[in-house]
Amino acid sequence: IKTYLETGEPVGSRAISKYSDLKLSSATIRNEMSDLEEMGYIIQPHTSAGRIPSDKGYRFYVNQIMEEKETEVTEVKSLMLQRVDRLELVLKKLVQLLASNTNYAAMISGPRYHQNKLKFIQLSKVDEKKLLVVVVVEGNIIKNTMISVPDPIGNDEVLNLNILLNSRLNGLTIEEINLDVISKLKEEAGPHGQVVELVLDQVAEAIRAEEEDLQIYTSGATNIFKYPELSEGDKASKLLSTFEQKDALQELIDDVNSNEQTSESGIQVYIGDEMPVQSMKDCSVVTANYELGEGLRGTIGIIGPKRMDYEKVLTTLKNLMTQLDETFKKEER
Repeated sequence: IKTYLETGEPVGSRAISKYSDLKLSSATIRNEMSDLEEMGYIIQPHTSAGRIPSDKGYRFYVNQIMEEKETEVTEVKSLMLQRVDRLELVLKKLVQLLASNTNYAAMISGPRYHQNKLKFIQLSKVDEKKLLVVVVVEGNIIKNTMISVPDPIGNDEVLNLNILLNSRLNGLTIEEINLDVISKLKEEAGPHGQVVELVLDQVAEAIRAEEEDLQIYTSGATNIFKYPELSEGDKASKLLSTFEQKDALQELIDDVNSNEQTSESGIQVYIGDEMPVQSMKDCSVVTANYELGEGLRGTIGIIGPKRMDYEKVLTTLKNLMTQLDETFKKEER
């Protein structure tokens, strides 16, 4: 089936013998293919000696993929459950260390996948005009949703849409699923182009929802009272509120990740009006991204007055990034 999906041409016993790892003779493969044909998994077009998958064959193929993905999700969840407590403890300890060493406020975001990729889509028919859409994105985040389709749809059509969507979209980020990709998909889907559009809306929502689900740890917020320019009037209360609500910190982290002016060291410095967050316009903020490999990225930040000791902050931040990197490398070993 994989060969047929790639070439669109009937597949013969010689091709399977030559390009697979089965290490079987063409004669043996022909016998097996004959049995598979009798069982209804493959069919032989009149124009060729090769075979192509039947609907039953496609169903077996898709069910195998689903089983493999479910096993993979279970294994990853088990691994994450073993490490999540350790991860949270490390991040909380590091942010406290950061605030203590600098006498400023500090924050650190938990790692998340940068530019999440789509891993798997499964459409299941509920009734003639309703489909269950299961979307799995990188990090094994799963989103289920129900969609209503404009016209009645059959099992075979749902199966073909599953194959089309997974063969074209697997491994793409939301940025890569552009208008050109969508247009080609809708064209290949024929009369079910609108169904493809509805499914892609759910894919985009699943990826963005995972990106928004971000843990942010803070420490040293009360250090701002040490600096008169930040504690006068209602400035201190606004800053404390910013740390408690986390929405503004999320906005800052998003800006850090979208800013193309990041230095080679990965460190950015926001001074006063350069801050994307209104309640922090009287502050300076130094940020850096840390990487844990395979697309996992988090953000560290130090918030203080504009007259902060930049040299000390930059040194502390670089040392902490190194410590964080070493901590997780050691954890992986």
